[in-house]
Amino acid sequence: MSWLGRELENCDIEESATLDSKVTVRGRKTGYPRPQLRRSNWICLNGQWRFAYDDGGRCVQPIDISEWTHTIEVPFAPESAKSGIGDTNFHANCWYEREFDLPHTETRVLLHFGAVDYCARVWVNGQFVIQHEGGHTPFTVDITAVMNLSGPQRVTVWAQDDPQDLEKPRGKQDWQIEPHSIWYPRTTGIWQTVWVELVPHTYIDRIRWTPQFERWEIGFEAFVAGDRQSGIQIKVKLSIGCLLLVNDTYEVINGEIHRRIALSDPGIDDYRNELLWSPEKPTLINAQVELWADGKLLDEVKSYTAMRTVSIQRDRFMLNGRPYYLRLVLDQGYWPDTLMTAPSDEALRHDVELVKAMGFNGVRKHQKIEDPRFLYWADVLGLLVWEEMPSAYRFTRKAVDRLTREWTEVIDRDSSHPCIVVWVPFNESWGVPNLVEAEAHRNYVQALYFLTKTLDPTRPVIGNDGWESIDTDILAIHDYDNNPQTVAKRYGPEVQLADLFDRGRPGGRILTLDGHPHQGQPMMLTEFGGIACAGHENPDFHRVWGYVRASDTKELQRRYTALLKVVNRVEMFSGFCYTQLTDTFQEANGLLYADRTPKFPIEAIAAATLGWDIPEESAQPQAITQC
Repeated sequence: MSWLGRELENCDIEESATLDSKVTVRGRKTGYPRPQLRRSNWICLNGQWRFAYDDGGRCVQPIDISEWTHTIEVPFAPESAKSGIGDTNFHANCWYEREFDLPHTETRVLLHFGAVDYCARVWVNGQFVIQHEGGHTPFTVDITAVMNLSGPQRVTVWAQDDPQDLEKPRGKQDWQIEPHSIWYPRTTGIWQTVWVELVPHTYIDRIRWTPQFERWEIGFEAFVAGDRQSGIQIKVKLSIGCLLLVNDTYEVINGEIHRRIALSDPGIDDYRNELLWSPEKPTLINAQVELWADGKLLDEVKSYTAMRTVSIQRDRFMLNGRPYYLRLVLDQGYWPDTLMTAPSDEALRHDVELVKAMGFNGVRKHQKIEDPRFLYWADVLGLLVWEEMPSAYRFTRKAVDRLTREWTEVIDRDSSHPCIVVWVPFNESWGVPNLVEAEAHRNYVQALYFLTKTLDPTRPVIGNDGWESIDTDILAIHDYDNNPQTVAKRYGPEVQLADLFDRGRPGGRILTLDGHPHQGQPMMLTEFGGIACAGHENPDFHRVWGYVRASDTKELQRRYTALLKVVNRVEMFSGFCYTQLTDTFQEANGLLYADRTPKFPIEAIAAATLGWDIPEESAQPQAITQC
């Protein structure tokens, strides 16, 4: 037995769930908002803020206290019921303000925003400190210089979000006053956690982890901010449970380091597998990163990474060097009363647990950049994530600039999460409607594909998910034909690929553009199903969306089971993504209701997802409920 094997025999490596700590704000538990760079000295600013609409857009400076008309519960958008406002009308501009107490400190004070949709300006104690554009990515400002020496600190935020602007990345947010078809209520302003963090005058600003399975190494990058000092070192400790893997020290040069941390190769697969991250065994490597100067500890953060790799080998998706079949479910990431913001951290964890219990090993987060807390729970519990950029719906120079900039920020924010295995910059030619005819549209998709692979060469990229593929690592097909026999015939073993690409047009679209033929990449059915369960007794029956309707949950179970049985057996597919996880507003095609209640027993959902042959009577619901 190797030294590693002996160590693992005496050590519990399943310590992932202890990585985090939480605070409670007005009864809502909030985990550390940036789970891969955690400090102990922080203050959550979620809770009640003063709020006012500014429909005329006349305010360029913080408004007078007499003009505050509402109180809002941050981080819930004013369109949501949970915010305490619930106003879904068009409002392009709004204001937020609150005070917080912070005793005088000799440290730096950083103010963080998880996400503000779409453009934000921030003042602290009446002093303008930062502007940020992009509704799905975080921003931070050092507010040390504008802090009051005594008394409360005041934060004021102006958010601008034109509800009818189709040139910005907006995902599923509707531009009509009422949600229609597959579009949902809008999200304006603050919708992720706001917090204050105390840091030293010289501090660790950001880090990045890049596992290199082939060399049994972990890439580590760190960037130092604040006061410039010489002779700075960074110490890195990596461990799994009580097993110490690395205890290294590196010199910081020009405020940053870039290192490849070599681990001792455990050799035989039995021991290597103990250290690998996968949905079946999500082993995380705990990291402690310290900043030192002249023998003095300046800063300390906790993080984590994992040893895992994803790649494409001919027609198969590979996880940790082995073919891995993907069973994904489309996840819109909305809740009835809180919209894009989860009701709580427990709700995010529960979603991950539900997906796994339903037999899936991953989600395709659709048209949404999810809160990092979701990615944290996917890392901890073991769930693969396809991250997809929310679309803009016009092709203009401004739209290109906005989406490219924000997508770059997304990759920078999330690339260290082991759960993320595929990047998707475009979906169904949204934002590039003339992709077939217009060279500029094609160049745009190709540019984002290659930019993504430049920023992160370790993950597959789907250039345009659904159809009209140009450059891509996975050929993703959307096909909502719900007849199992038709699906079996269209993708069965007797089908010639040339016929599929030349004549088969799921959704009425060609699968690959001229000059960009299928080159043997894996093929996956990444949207299908969409079976709505909505009986005529539903008062909103006429508004319910679905590609096909089941009259009750019994029929839904029968249809889902038959369809998944066929899809699981299509040999040309190396994975699938079913539409969808939950009902979302007028879309009633979820396997779960919007409140996350299963429409039929979760064990039966799992059996069907996995394509198991089970007697029909053993998988029946205990009671048939109308939809």
